Amino acid sequence: MRFTITGEQRMNSYLRTVIYLFLAYVFLHWISNGAMFFHSMGLSYDAVVHHYLGNPEQFRKPRSYASMLEVAHVHLFAMGILVLTLVHLMLFAPLSTRAKHFGVWAPFLLAVGNEGAGWLVRFADPAFAYLKLATFLGLELSLLWVMAVTLLSMLTNRRDGYRFNTSSR
Repeated sequence: MRFTITGEQRMNSYLRTVIYLFLAYVFLHWISNGAMFFHSMGLSYDAVVHHYLGNPEQFRKPRSYASMLEVAHVHLFAMGILVLTLVHLMLFAPLSTRAKHFGVWAPFLLAVGNEGAGWLVRFADPAFAYLKLATFLGLELSLLWVMAVTLLSMLTNRRDGYRFNTSSR
C-alpha cells in the first residue's frame, strides 16, 4: 500500500485499475449481500425470527447449530478479510481522524454484530431480531460509505491522506 502514500496510484494505471476493479467487485458483493438478505429474510422482525426459529405454517425448521456454525465460520473469515482490505484503502483518503475512526470501527463492529445477532435470535431471545436488522443495515451503509470515500479519493487524486493525528480536524 506504499503507492497510496507516495501518490504512485496517480502515475501507475495498473494500480488504479486494480483498486477500481476491487471496488467494483466489492460493490457487486454489497448488492448480492443485500439481495440474499431480502431473499432469505427481509426487513421485518417476524421475517428474521422465522428465519432463525422456523415457522411451522411455512414448513420452515429452526436453524441448526451446525448450519449456523458453518455459515459463521465462512462469514467471519471472509468478512474480516473484505473489511480489512476495504478499510485499509480508505485510510489513505484525506479524511479527518474522526471520519477515519468511524470508517475503521463501524464496519468491523457491525460485521461481528450482524453475525452474532443471528445466534442471539436463535439461542437467546427473538427480540434480538431488532439487533440483526440494525446491524445488517448499519453494515451495509458503513461499507457503502467506505467504498464511496475510497472511490472519491481515487477519482480526485488527492494525496497525503495517510497520517495519524490525535486531533479530529
